[in-house]
Amino acid sequence: MKTLIIGASGQLGIELSKLFPDAIKTYSSHEIPGGIKLDVTNFSAVEDLILKVKPDVVINTVAFTDVDGCEKYKDKAYNINAEAVKHIVRPSRVVEAYLIHVSTDYVFDGEKGNYNENDIPNPINYYGLTKLMGEAYAMSYDDALIIRTSGVFRHKAFPVYVYKTLKSGKEVLAFKGYYSPISARKLANAIKELVELRKTGILNVAGERISRYDLALKIAEKFGFEKRVREVDQISTWVAKRPYDSSLDISRAKKLLSTDFYTLDLDGMVVD
Repeated sequence: MKTLIIGASGQLGIELSKLFPDAIKTYSSHEIPGGIKLDVTNFSAVEDLILKVKPDVVINTVAFTDVDGCEKYKDKAYNINAEAVKHIVRPSRVVEAYLIHVSTDYVFDGEKGNYNENDIPNPINYYGLTKLMGEAYAMSYDDALIIRTSGVFRHKAFPVYVYKTLKSGKEVLAFKGYYSPISARKLANAIKELVELRKTGILNVAGERISRYDLALKIAEKFGFEKRVREVDQISTWVAKRPYDSSLDISRAKKLLSTDFYTLDLDGMVVD
């Protein structure tokens, strides 16, 4: 089985590369040994690569995930999160590759929480909107699986911020609300199993629902830090709105997968 990992230098891509050591891997700015440099906004290059490689499986992990940056650089957000997906889908259909496309809990407005795969999306920021458009392109292909996930962490994201902030003796500001964080390692393991199952449609693969405040306290307890954590209604430097409760209902994935993807994997953080 020939696998193509688009975005192998990102948090999830690094972990997937460990599980698919023989995969063809692309990167954009952070070079990886044996990888192929690819700008996913060079749409002809994306299509040419897939047509040339003729992979059996394509895993798209690329996204412009800077939520505030998406508000500032809308063209970039649209091209990476939406338009690029169309140009991944088109050649994937031609070569009959199975496509896994990674999406986000931010396609929801956060008014309800515990969203299942059939709930109607209603993004409240441009990041979520562009990711929803990307989903639409992926869903146009019958042999595609859209994985909605939440708060993926490895060497960055909220848990890493908490660890580094508490280690330095400073106070953590935890945005009030809930989500379903998952380590890149756990998500990669789940994707490995899903490739073998070849499921299609939409599937939520994320961690258990937790508030950022409680997550910060768990990190403090695990690593023996002073619990300098304060829950706040907003972060002054943020530009985009954030959903209050974007947690995902992962009951379908729990029944489908044998891996314990949903357990909080704080050892999956890379902080050194």
